[in-house]
Amino acid sequence: MKKYILLREEEIDRMSEDEQIEYYGRDILDSLNFQSSDENVQHGTVSVKEHSLDVARASIRISRFFHMRKKRRELIRGALLHDFFLYDWHIPAEEGEERKLHGFYHPGVALRNARKEFKLSALEQDIIKKHMWPLTVIPPRYKESWVVTAADKYCSLRETLHLRKGRFEEKIKEIKEHGEGKKKP
Repeated sequence: MKKYILLREEEIDRMSEDEQIEYYGRDILDSLNFQSSDENVQHGTVSVKEHSLDVARASIRISRFFHMRKKRRELIRGALLHDFFLYDWHIPAEEGEERKLHGFYHPGVALRNARKEFKLSALEQDIIKKHMWPLTVIPPRYKESWVVTAADKYCSLRETLHLRKGRFEEKIKEIKEHGEGKKKP
């Protein structure tokens, strides 16, 4: 396991988005559950893992624009975990699961899963729980929660309109051409 030295905010702010994600979110990135989210489609052809990383990058860009450095760690960690629901919401749910109204329920599921695996601050919990506002009814409490909410909407729109291609692009193309259960000629 890598050890990181403590850096000043100014040094971290000079890092690339991916370096900041690595610096603050290494334990999340190494989590088997987070890695498994690469197997579930989020929007369009983008996996949940790809989406979460995109939201973290967009959140960093927005926070830089507004000169928000103080809580960058929590912003990044909340962005990485905002969709930590650990299932493919496109597949019909088993009886008793909360998938029918995924948009309304997945923030709570993601928060429960994240609490089981990571120690979360109040800010990180707020980001996860309220990122689907206005569907969550109660608006975000912190500036950083608003940033992740906006970044999530932006990334989701790009993915849904296929302006952002993901790892499932080729698989979906193949299914459309040859059918799901059929072998290639």
